Order: sequence, then structure tokens, then C-alpha cells
Amino acid sequence: MRLVAWAFAICLLIAHSVIGGTRRAGYATPEAPVPILVELFTSEGCSTCPPADAMLERMDTQPIHGTQLIVLSEHVDYWNHDGWKDPYSSSSATARQNDYLRVLGLKTAYTPQMIVDGTNELQSGNPQQISQVFQKALSAEKISIRITSLNVEAKSPAAVRGQVEVDGTSEKHNGDVYVAVALDRAESQVLRGENSGKHLTHVAVVQELKLISKFEKGKNIAKDFELKLKPGTDPANLRIIAFVQESGPGRVMGAALRKIEK
Repeated sequence: MRLVAWAFAICLLIAHSVIGGTRRAGYATPEAPVPILVELFTSEGCSTCPPADAMLERMDTQPIHGTQLIVLSEHVDYWNHDGWKDPYSSSSATARQNDYLRVLGLKTAYTPQMIVDGTNELQSGNPQQISQVFQKALSAEKISIRITSLNVEAKSPAAVRGQVEVDGTSEKHNGDVYVAVALDRAESQVLRGENSGKHLTHVAVVQELKLISKFEKGKNIAKDFELKLKPGTDPANLRIIAFVQESGPGRVMGAALRKIEK
């Protein structure tokens, strides 16, 4: 994957969102930016993944006018047989990627792979296509989602509890409500495999992604959730992401992010 292509596409997105200026009524404002969900399927056992991990970090930290990029780093487990077991990998991440492959009509799973708003795969080395995907996501209508009453319970095992509020009165399709608990930052010193000797860093590393409720079109909902934390997890290094997605998986209707208060 070419880091230059990713960087150029992000520059195009920034230029368009700042210079373009015109947006239809009902779209988000700078005070309430448009959320765009970016999922990266990656692995520490894959030599071409570190540049994509670095670009995801740039997406996570680089402000874009009128837009909130909400990123998820989902580590698949099918590289674990090749010399290095990714400590952040899971079979559930692999299963989610396979669901996308089926829906998008792709032949085989690979890493790194980026999916934007559940419907578009970014094509590495094609800055124009990447820019078009983000522009499409930027112009899409999104429903409002809030994460409230967020707290960490120091029991055994520890857990994150909260509530997801969805304003779905304008939505015309049913969907699913998901909540993810993710490590804000993570790192590894890789000892074997294709990335042997490298010190790798990641952002928004999914520990658990949970379907908490069905969403019915045209309605508002408020749903409590509880997600258990892995032993030794630092609550100060967590972020919670909630999103509503058409079943399939399909289009992401809206998303929200909230970090654990330190």
C-alpha cells in the first residue's frame, strides 16, 4: 500500500472540505461535524500493514473541516501462523472482514484493507478513488448518535458501562447498533515474522465489538450497554465507539466516539 497515495487523498479531502464551502441544509456543521467510520483490517504479521497503521493514526489526529474521522483498527488472526501471533488479533475481526468480502463481492481477504462507512473499499495507489470515497461519505446524511453515562466499573473483570442514544427519526432503513471498546494507543516489539525487529504502534485497537440492539427506522432509542475489559487494561487508554449500520453489513448510518475521562 502506498503511503503517498493515502496522504495525497487526505490532502484532497481537506482542500475540498475547506474550499468547497457549500452544503445542503441538514448536514453537520463545524460544531457538529459529519462522522465517517474508517475500519482498517490489519495485522502485525503483515509487512505491508505498518504504513496503513501510520495513515490510520494520521486520520485519527489530523483535523478535517466539517468532518470527524472515527477510526477502528481491527486485527485479523489469519497471519498468526506465519511466525508472529498478533497480541491484538481476534477471530471476530476476521469474521467481520469476511462479511464485508461477501457483501462487496470480493474474492479473498487481505491486509491492509480499509472500509469507509461500511460500503466502500479504498483502493491503494488510487488517490482519486480514495478522495471520491471520502467525498461521498462526507456528503451523506447521518443520524445523530450520543454516548452517555459512560463509566468504568472496577469489578472482576472490570467493565465499561454506558448508554447509546440514537435519533433515528429521519432514517428510512432498519439497522444494528454496535458498540466497540478500543485501546486508544497500543504498541508491540515484534520478535518474529515479516515485521521482525520492528516497533509497531497502533490507534483505536478494537478489543471487543458488540451488537447491543436492533434499530427500527424512524424511531429514537436509548440502549444501555456493558462491555467487559481484558485483564490489565488501563481505563485511561480506552475509547468507546458506537455506530448504527444496516444489516449485512451495509451502510453506516451514523457514528460517535467518546474517550474515557481521566
